[in-house]
Amino acid sequence: MVRAFHARQWTGPRGDSTHAMKIVPAHIDDEIRRLEQLADLMDSRFVLPGTDIRFGLDSLVGLIPGIGDLASGMVSVYLMNRARALGVPKTLIWRMAANIGVDFVGGAVPLIGDVFDVAFKSNRRNIALLKRHFERHGHRYAARPGEAVIVEHEPLRKAG
Repeated sequence: MVRAFHARQWTGPRGDSTHAMKIVPAHIDDEIRRLEQLADLMDSRFVLPGTDIRFGLDSLVGLIPGIGDLASGMVSVYLMNRARALGVPKTLIWRMAANIGVDFVGGAVPLIGDVFDVAFKSNRRNIALLKRHFERHGHRYAARPGEAVIVEHEPLRKAG
């Protein structure tokens, strides 16, 4: 199995910096694609006929009082947890959680919340944050699903 390597600097318990190599599986592209498909299903899979307005299951399920927004929120939290499993920093997780919170609170308002769900699209925003993070850290997406990606980084220098 081909693996991609992503270098990352770790801070020890006393605040001292150490060097480490974190192995990121080459299937990261496939995982991001799966998450992107789920976000698309939740936020923008369907089109309102005669318009360019896109909506997803989040908007439809949100029509069910109470339970709908909770169910949609659980899917959003799943996406966030998968991002955490991919090793993104806590600051990015907090930004994703803020998007989920805004979507949950905004979507909870009767009637207006349903329109808000169509407009806000927190899952698409969170996938964009996830992809931007990996692009900034040198990850190149594979041309085809399943294709291996090798990411090379310079050796870390000791912080000091």
